[in-house]
Amino acid sequence: MQAILFANGEFVRPSDLVKLLAAAGLVIAADGGSLHCRALGLRPDLVIGDLDSLDAAIRSDWEPNGVHFLSFPAEKDQTDLELALLHAKDAGAEKISVLGALGRRWDHSIANLLLLGNPQFNNLGITFLHGEQRLFAIQGKAQLEAIMGERVSLLPLNGNVTGITTHGLKYPLNSETLLFGSSRGVSNVVVDDKPEIEVQTGTLLCVISSVEG
Repeated sequence: MQAILFANGEFVRPSDLVKLLAAAGLVIAADGGSLHCRALGLRPDLVIGDLDSLDAAIRSDWEPNGVHFLSFPAEKDQTDLELALLHAKDAGAEKISVLGALGRRWDHSIANLLLLGNPQFNNLGITFLHGEQRLFAIQGKAQLEAIMGERVSLLPLNGNVTGITTHGLKYPLNSETLLFGSSRGVSNVVVDDKPEIEVQTGTLLCVISSVEG
């Protein structure tokens, strides 16, 4: 099952949003992400979080129309987005697109990206979408859904990443290590129609964007 999560950061609409929504079996708004849903004329299946950013008018409109609300205390150990990801996982989602997770607050933006390195979300297929930028974790081997000329940045997410081998990128890596905190992997370029990344140990944050972006 595919799921879409709306967070409460800056929403930059991806060009394939209609296609993503059509394929989604579950739509979740993490608290203030409900505002993005309302702006799109979309009713999610669930609104989750401490609900401190929820517009009361949204709840009064949506609740009678089958939208579920799952409330947590404001003083909790997880962000609303982490709660949404856990719910999607428990619901059987195998691929999750997250929108509105970046921007506005740097603490939330960084915390959201670090969730990609959380072992409980390994192999869950989480992709953060910010306009035409796609951000996701790579462990093991991955074929990139990227076209010629797109920019690819590879950043160690939670420690050094070893044995990195790339295929189809302008600046190749051949069983090399990227050190945590290094910017060496920024701004590579796709030069083949089937780019691949292979990692022996560790987790890479992969960011794919257009050259113009």
